[in-house]
Amino acid sequence: MNPTPTVRPARPADLPRLVELIHEHVAYERSAPRPPGLADRLGPRLFAQDPRLWVLLAETPDGQVAGYAACSEEFAFWDARSYLHMDCLYLAEDARGHGLGAALMAAVADLARERGLGHVEWQTPDWNEGAIRFYDRLGAASHPKRRYAWPAG
Repeated sequence: MNPTPTVRPARPADLPRLVELIHEHVAYERSAPRPPGLADRLGPRLFAQDPRLWVLLAETPDGQVAGYAACSEEFAFWDARSYLHMDCLYLAEDARGHGLGAALMAAVADLARERGLGHVEWQTPDWNEGAIRFYDRLGAASHPKRRYAWPAG
């Protein structure tokens, strides 16, 4: 792999590959399949110039999109400050271990700094030992909390 991986913002033409990676990510995290029409729902939000939503893509040396980091701006009430929430970071299995994840994380940190946001927050399943080791090597601190989801309907 390229010693300096390429990370760039997603473009509309990337949407089909991004959706493939999202479905891989969903399966990897043992989550329920998402309803049909993901591209139709995601595309307008992602490419509508929403200033609070960003997707960065990692490319292999041959230009193939191999991973993504999806981020949005959030507000920390206790701190009365906004921060960058990295909702997802995923690399295709054969792209792991070649520096693409570190390059994505560096680009996420750059994005936070560019937006004037003081820090980045994210989560990973407690069984994902590879991700936990990766984040620990970066010097990230974990916080013991559980994440809940509650349907509003």
